[in-house]
This record gives sequence, C-alpha cells and structure tokens, in this order.
Amino acid sequence: MSVRQRRRVLVADLISTGVFPLAITGATAVVPDVTEQLPGADALGPWIVLTYNGLFAAALLLAGVVADRAARTRFFAIGNLVVATTGILSAFAPDLWSLVALRTVAGVGAAMCAAGGSSMILAVYPPEERRRVYGYTGAVLGSSLALGPVVAQGLMAVGGWPLVFVAPAAVAALAALGTLGLPALRSPEVPEGFDLAGAVLFGVSIAAAVTALGLGFGPEVPWWAPVALILVAVVSATALVRVERRAPDPAIPMDLLRIPAYRAYALATGAFMGMLVVGLTVLPQLGAALDLGPGTSAVMLSLLTVPSTVLPLVAARLARRWARQLVTTALFACAATAVLLQVTHHPAALLAASAAVGLCLGLTEGVPDGQALKHVPFQRGGAGAALFGTARMSLETLTLGAATGVMAALGPSSGMAVAGAVCLVAGFVVHRTVPSRDLQRT
Repeated sequence: MSVRQRRRVLVADLISTGVFPLAITGATAVVPDVTEQLPGADALGPWIVLTYNGLFAAALLLAGVVADRAARTRFFAIGNLVVATTGILSAFAPDLWSLVALRTVAGVGAAMCAAGGSSMILAVYPPEERRRVYGYTGAVLGSSLALGPVVAQGLMAVGGWPLVFVAPAAVAALAALGTLGLPALRSPEVPEGFDLAGAVLFGVSIAAAVTALGLGFGPEVPWWAPVALILVAVVSATALVRVERRAPDPAIPMDLLRIPAYRAYALATGAFMGMLVVGLTVLPQLGAALDLGPGTSAVMLSLLTVPSTVLPLVAARLARRWARQLVTTALFACAATAVLLQVTHHPAALLAASAAVGLCLGLTEGVPDGQALKHVPFQRGGAGAALFGTARMSLETLTLGAATGVMAALGPSSGMAVAGAVCLVAGFVVHRTVPSRDLQRT
C-alpha cells in the first residue's frame, strides 16, 4: 500500500475507535429516559447496555478469526455499517424489546469493527511503526473515554436520547466511507479448517460471564438470573475445553497465550482498565462523603481522565526503550495509590490519587497493546488482537464486579483496594515475565 493508503487505513480505524466508548457511556446515560419513554418492562432498561457489552465480548474472537480470513477492509467497513444502521434504527425503536434487540446486533458490529481495524493495522504497518500507531489509538481511545460522558449529556440536552444513538452511527458511517477504494487486504494464505464450534462456545462462555457480572446481585435483580448465566458460562467453558482438544486448528490461538510478553501485557491492560472503571465509581463516592462541591468533583474526574487524552503519544515515544519499566512503574504506582486511599480520605489525598492514577493511565494508554501485538504475525492479527481485547475486557469486568461486591460490605475505598491488588499482581507478572529488552519475535 502507498503511504497515503496506509494513512487512510489508520484514520478510518481511529474514527471507528472513537465510537465504542461513546456507545457505552451514551447508552448508560440514556437508560432512565428510555425506560420511562418507551413501552416495555422497566427490567429491560439495563439490558440496553448488558446485551451490547455481552455480544461484543462474545463475538470478538470469532470476528478476529473471520477478519484474518476475509478481505480486511471490507470486513471492517461492514462492521461499521452494522453499527451505523443499528444506531439509526435505535433512535426510532418502538419499544424496549426492539431497542435491546438492536443493541445486541450493534454489539456484534462493534466486535467486527474492533477486530477488523486491528487486523488492518497489523497488515499494513510494520512492527517498528506500530508503537506510534498505537500511540494515536491510545490518544483517541483515552479522549473518547474522558469525553464520552460529557458528549452524551450534551447530545441528550440537544436532541434527547435518540441523538445519543444517531451521533455514533454517523461517526461509524464515516469510518466505513474512509475505506472506499482501499485494497481488500486479504491474506495470501488462508487455513482451510475453521473451528466454528470452538469460536461459538468461547463466545457463549465470555458473554454469559460478562453479562452475569454486569447484572450482579441486588434487590432489583432476581437471584436466579446471574446464577443461570454463570451456569451457562461453566457448561460452555467445559464443552469448549473438550472441543479445542479435538480440533485440528483450534479457534482460540493458544500458542499466543504461550508467549510470556503477550500474557503479561494482556494482564496489565486489564488491570489498568479495571483501575479506571473502579476509580470512576469510587472517587466520586468518596468526594460526596466529604461533601466536596461539584467544582472539586469535576477537577477530580478531570485529573483522572484528561491525561489519557494528551499523554499517549508521549507514552509511545517512551515505550521505544522503556516499555516494560513504564508499565511496571505505572502498575505499582496505581497499587500504592490504592493503599493511600485506605489510610486517608482527605480532599488533598483524593485529588492526589486522581492525578496519580490519571498520569499512570495516560502514560501507558496503548503501550501494552503495541508491545503484545508485535509478537503476532499479521496473518493472525485479527485473532491476536481479539484475544487480547477479550482478556482485557474480561479482567476489567471481573475487577469491577469484585470491587462492587467488596464495596457493598466494606465501603467505597475498599473497591480501590481490589483494583490496586490486581495492579500489584500485574506489575509483578510484567516485571518477572517480560525481558528488559523485549525483543521482536520473528
């Protein structure tokens, strides 16, 4: 591909990357309004978010495998068109059942976008350029995460909840248009076998587990719902182990999991995301307990999120020589910050904790991804990126679920202790597993 075409691939992927956080935060913000205005049982409201997350997790690995076997740019474009179409139709949903169904399909489309985009990037950019590329990706993702809630509230104020679905749809359509005229990027060598059963069972296991943790246990949730989902996850995982042992070409790229750096960085990025989502929940609660004003709370959240919008490109430069040191230092700093919040809840401590965690997240945004995926051959880029993303999302969800349960018993600060413990473990794993000079695998 020419330099211009490669840049178009990157721009299309960056545009699509910005859609996912807005789709999550926006849907979360509109649940109360949608539940009130559309006919249907109120219990369906949370499923607007749960089905999207669950199907995204379920379809990610299958989408990655298919992306590596299909025309990458076409697969990516189709995923964005699915997101765009379901977003527009969601704005005109006649009832909650229809909206939940559309969000389910949108989750599959989002998985196609994520897997297809990563597969394209790994196919057109050589390893020595990927740190810079993932720096751009980290900047876009961090900005979307930071600005997502604000943008969602602004869209609701301007056009109500329908606009929250239409705006990401328009962005996704723009990403699809960005691929027009680009080469298909089909791999010259495609394996003949396809472990469809393994991919489906893996998806069912992940979707059931993620949905069960997202649903949780509470007075408004019937006890049998998460229990049934957990049982489905266990049964599917058991069947998956049997199928993968017999499959000549297993769907799960287990050989990638045997690469120490790939495993370690997957654990690290999941720990960082867990710290972020727990921090976004815990720090405002601690601030409210101290009667901090809205201005101080806004500053606290800004310190936590804004660094991820401005520092990823700096992180990409630092990662050229000090990737392992950067990641381990940030993980240990997050763990130390969690300890600080166990001994004091002074306003200054909350602001310092927000700044410290925000700095750690900003200086590592995209770094674990780039370090892990440089070990993945471009022919398997979709599968490698999908497995990495699945591991990150699963650990993030597990961390949030565990923190939520502990917080119910011991208070908000204990949630940060859970996230800090995960960061501490991840820091030791990266330090002990990844060589100080992580050499490129050929």
